[in-house]
Amino acid sequence: QVQLVESGGGLVQPGGSLRLSCAASGFTFSYYGMNWYRQAPGKERELVAGISGDGSNTYYPDSMKGRFTIFRDNAKNTVYLQMNSLKPEDTAVYYCRVRIREYGYWGRGTPVTVSS
Repeated sequence: QVQLVESGGGLVQPGGSLRLSCAASGFTFSYYGMNWYRQAPGKERELVAGISGDGSNTYYPDSMKGRFTIFRDNAKNTVYLQMNSLKPEDTAVYYCRVRIREYGYWGRGTPVTVSS
């Protein structure tokens, strides 16, 4: 079955960097676009970034442009989120998601805390 397992979260100081990973299994990874979302305490889940199946196209909402980079390694069935210049407001649980046909699959998330 489809499985998405995020990792790489943790505590980081403001201005620091983190690279999140999402290991996928149970489907043909290179066929599908992947997305990263985040959900901060008390807020709705929001899209952070998306990438096409072959990695040639990426998408970032305006609010996420500049500090986040999504990329993938189809040989490893893994999608990454590089986060730089982190701010306290980036504190959230970060999730990866894939939509296969009409169903969206989510991982369990990895928490990121940006604090001094």
